[in-house]
Formats: sequence, C-alpha cells, structure tokens
Amino acid sequence: MKYMMFVCTDSEPDTDKENAPDIEQWVAENDAAGRRILGSVLAPPEAATTVRVRSGELLVTDGPFAETKEVIVGFDLLECADLDEAIAVARAHPMSHGGRIEIRPLVDLEQ
Repeated sequence: MKYMMFVCTDSEPDTDKENAPDIEQWVAENDAAGRRILGSVLAPPEAATTVRVRSGELLVTDGPFAETKEVIVGFDLLECADLDEAIAVARAHPMSHGGRIEIRPLVDLEQ
C-alpha cells in the first residue's frame, strides 16, 4: 500500500537530540528496502504560490494561504505492507523527533 508521508515542523520539538536518527541513514535504508519511492525537501513557505478559483476567477497569491507555525518541509512517498509498517518507517525519521510526521494512505482511484 502506498502512503504519503508529510514531514512537518512542530512548535514543540523533542529536546533530547541524542537519540535522533540520521537522515542520510534513514534514506539509504528505506531506499534499499524499496519502501521509499520518492522524497524531497520543499522550498520554504515564502516560495509557495496558492491557486484558487472562485466564481470562475483565478486567484493567485504568493506564499501560503494561512499563517501557521507548523509547515510541511518535505515529503516521502512510501510503499509499505500496512499502516503499522508505515508508522515504523515514520518513527525512525529524524523529523519525528524534531518535528512531526503525518502519514496518509493514497486512494486507489482505479477501484
């Protein structure tokens, strides 16, 4: 099953940095195991463009739509057997310590 893993900042990171995993090791292990299909760091929120259509009119705004302290800073597309495996992969990611990880299953639109 495919899962999108949103890597986010958090206003209350773990203060114990000693046990935080290494990102390069996390990427290498999950790439080698075939669990990580794709991943990337995102540009900062200031580089975002928000696109909306209201009453047929295109509205383009620089930056994020809402002010927030917690932002998505990256993503990884995972292939895992189930949610338990996806949680284990997310738990081992450094940002589960310094930020937060949101996992969502992809919906199969072919069914």
